[in-house]
Amino acid sequence: MARLLSLIILSALPSLVVPIHNSSAGGCAIIRPPRDGGIRYRGLTQEQIRSVQILPVDYEIEYICRGNRVIVGPKVRKCLPNGTWTDMTQHSRCLLLCPRVWTSLENGRVAVKPPGPPVEGTVLHYSCHAGFILEGRNISHCTKLGKWDAPKPTCLYDRNYTGKKKLYIGALFPMSGGWPGGQACMPSAQMALDLVNNRSDILPDYELELIHYDSMCDPGEATKLLYDLLYTEPIKIVLMPGCSGVSTLVAEAARMWNLIVLSYGSSSPALSNRQRFPTFFRTHPSATLHNPTRVQLFQKWKWTRIATIQQTTEVFTSTLDDLEERVKEAGIEISVRQSFLTDPAVAVKNLKRQDARIIVGLFYETEARKVFCEVFKEKLYGKKYVWFLIGWYADNWFKIKDPAINCTVENMTEAVEGHVTTEIVMLNPETVRGVSNMTSQEFIAALMSRLGGKNPEETGGFQEAPLAYDAVWALALALNKTVAPLKAKGRRLEDFNYNNHDITSEIYRALNTSSFEGVSGQVVFDAQGSRMAMTLIEQLQGGSYKKIGYYDSSQKNLSWFGNDVWIDDGPPADRTVVIEEYRFLSQKLFAAVSVFAGLGILLGIVCLTFNIYNGNVRYIQNSQPYLNNMTAVGCMMALAAVFPLGIDGHHVLRPQFPVVCQFRLWLLGLGFSLAYGSMFTKIWWVHTLFTKKDEKKEKKKQHLEPWKLYATVGVLLAIDFLSLMIWQIVDPLHITVEKFKEAPKEDLDVLIQPLLEHCSSEKMNTWLGVVYGYKGLLLLLGIFLAYETKSVSTEKINDHRAVGMAIYNVAVLCLITAPVTMILSSQQDASFAFASLAIVFSAYITLVVLFVPKMRRLITRGEWQSEQQDTLKTGSSTNNNDEEKSRQLERENRELQKIIQEKEERVSALRNQLAERQALRNRRRPSTGQNQNHNAPPPTSQQDPKSLLPPPGYPNPTTDNHSLPPSFSNSSNLYPADSKMSRNHCHNSQIPLLYK
Repeated sequence: MARLLSLIILSALPSLVVPIHNSSAGGCAIIRPPRDGGIRYRGLTQEQIRSVQILPVDYEIEYICRGNRVIVGPKVRKCLPNGTWTDMTQHSRCLLLCPRVWTSLENGRVAVKPPGPPVEGTVLHYSCHAGFILEGRNISHCTKLGKWDAPKPTCLYDRNYTGKKKLYIGALFPMSGGWPGGQACMPSAQMALDLVNNRSDILPDYELELIHYDSMCDPGEATKLLYDLLYTEPIKIVLMPGCSGVSTLVAEAARMWNLIVLSYGSSSPALSNRQRFPTFFRTHPSATLHNPTRVQLFQKWKWTRIATIQQTTEVFTSTLDDLEERVKEAGIEISVRQSFLTDPAVAVKNLKRQDARIIVGLFYETEARKVFCEVFKEKLYGKKYVWFLIGWYADNWFKIKDPAINCTVENMTEAVEGHVTTEIVMLNPETVRGVSNMTSQEFIAALMSRLGGKNPEETGGFQEAPLAYDAVWALALALNKTVAPLKAKGRRLEDFNYNNHDITSEIYRALNTSSFEGVSGQVVFDAQGSRMAMTLIEQLQGGSYKKIGYYDSSQKNLSWFGNDVWIDDGPPADRTVVIEEYRFLSQKLFAAVSVFAGLGILLGIVCLTFNIYNGNVRYIQNSQPYLNNMTAVGCMMALAAVFPLGIDGHHVLRPQFPVVCQFRLWLLGLGFSLAYGSMFTKIWWVHTLFTKKDEKKEKKKQHLEPWKLYATVGVLLAIDFLSLMIWQIVDPLHITVEKFKEAPKEDLDVLIQPLLEHCSSEKMNTWLGVVYGYKGLLLLLGIFLAYETKSVSTEKINDHRAVGMAIYNVAVLCLITAPVTMILSSQQDASFAFASLAIVFSAYITLVVLFVPKMRRLITRGEWQSEQQDTLKTGSSTNNNDEEKSRQLERENRELQKIIQEKEERVSALRNQLAERQALRNRRRPSTGQNQNHNAPPPTSQQDPKSLLPPPGYPNPTTDNHSLPPSFSNSSNLYPADSKMSRNHCHNSQIPLLYK
């Protein structure tokens, strides 16, 4: 409050203005505030307000009043370039409000002068309706104290009145907006009121009067108008709204005022909810009445796929939800469902993108023009498309110039040609006189006379005009039916007020049982208060609508005229015809690769036969022939997997395809395990036994048990077997079909859908990741081991270098092929060629590298050589690197020479010690012998030669001339001729005893 007061400048004088014509100032002088009020200066602080004298051009000030006073006159003023404020001819005053309750009068009227809020100087003039007498003053003034100078009068019922009493109907007619139906519906309703008021047999003591406003088909505007209808005299006995959005608002609020709502132009299915709208009736059938007709037409023209586009309003959303349920029951699919609020451009583009052909459009007339302007731009019309629209648009709705679109009338006419409308029968097609004693043709003539010769096609709501006409008649007949029951209860229609539930109940029962022949046909309401009627089917042919049939949803009877017109011979297809074509492997490629695979299998058989036949040859035995046999068998199994890899739907039926998938997996998996596993085993054991330098490993060089090799291969094979078995049990392979983008043929309505069959499982990527990870580690480890053992020489596995070379090739091919085939999986020829050729080349390289050198050796040297000769040849040829072996032997000889020299020095020292001990013994024996010659045998004069021999295990002191071991045969020149100790004494089993 303090802040507000700081912005108010009070003055006791009336407001004045002091114009300043100062071009240099370029603004307006500060203006004085009204009495009991102040000025709010926008954007200025309190200090600036005190100091400022001139305000700039376009600056706005706002008057504010204290307490319950209100501004009368301009509330905001703006500084003009000429230095004056706007509307200075009108004074702004802060006046007290008088109570508004005086501005309304039950069963009467109140005229407010001047119009506006009731403030000081306002005068009210009171008058009563016919049949009522005013009690009290008919005029009242609002004083400066905020009070009326007279009590509020009342209108009392005149029991002596013999004239008609008025009953008021509050109506909302949309004269503009999305559906300007009031343009024809209001004259039609007024025409019905005139006829009813002139009838002596209907409401003879009453006169119906229509109080109406323009709702503009806008719920926001209708809210304000509904407030005026309810809070402004006279009391309305019934409300008549139009437009579904407005009717929803009015019907939901009317229950609080015990008002019956009777709509002439609302089709929203949501209004059929009796719990939400308990007092609502309508002569316009629900929009869901179109849906059975649409479904019937879909089935007639054999369409099973449709699309929809709707304006985002409750009426269309509810209608579309009902349509979706009905087409689902009929086995029809809604492929695309698009919606828009104001701009349909994106929605129409999505329809084109989704290949929509049969399209149901739900929108108001103004939005319909926007939609079909976009339809023209997107070429979503013509022989391939059929549009279903609502039939209550004006007949020339597409020819009306609309500034909201940038399409010409010719464009619109071209786009809408051929569309189909479903329309509730709103005009009785038969020449029958109804309750109004007027035929439908006479009604149209009378309505045209009231419209003053306006073109019906340009008049909004012309088609719904019969419904508004019959709505007034339905209301009049229902009110007439309630007179007697109310009189029996001591009530009258004129006693109705917004708190009287009994009169509302009687009107509800009367309307609910209505049944009469109107100009729109038989008027009957269902349990939800909706009108039941037939549906008219029309088609736009040559720019004008032609009737092509009727449908009675209650009887499920379609009356077809057979005059529907199509651009082609008949209705278009509901979708682009898609022809599915499977992609199969090139048979030429399959045959070529199969030949190579077959030759590879034959080569494998030759190698296997050769290895088995020559198994007793020492050279073959030293290459671990059983492992080589496994390699050959594994290569043949891998090559055999090429055949199921190339088998597809061209060769086998679809149910048999999973068996082919199993063959692919097992042959390739086990073949790899046998072939690569046997080679990996060789290289593993070579690395394990022959790359260590300690003595234990040296001993193991002489003893490589074959069972360890076979066990290693068995472990690798078992791992693969178990993993494949678990895969097939948990997630078995099955056939999947990959779809590719359609390729159009010459006919735009026909597309080719390429399909490709794959072997797959639910978690294919997981399984492949496990298998590829395990195999990849084996391949990398094999490469590492092959590199580490490239310089190792051994007779036990004499072909390990060839095995290493094969591992290099297999690993490189596998590591490249696995990711490439995954990338090329959608290209059947490239994928098969890459995978199969990798298998073929790997198998060929393995077989050639491992077996061809053996064949060449045995063929050139002959298989008949003796084992000793073969052993000598094998020994002389085992080491292909003679220089490296020579250097190794020289290092060993030098080490042994050092050991021999040390041992010889030790032996010499021991001999000296023995000689000294012997001499000492000889000196002691004479003296001891003399004392003991009587008790002991005579001593021996000479030592037994055996006593001078070294203990067992010590070398003999004499020099032996035995021949050297074979390992030193090539280096005898390293020892001197006069060596004190034979080289035989350097045997490993004797040297350690010298240190005991």
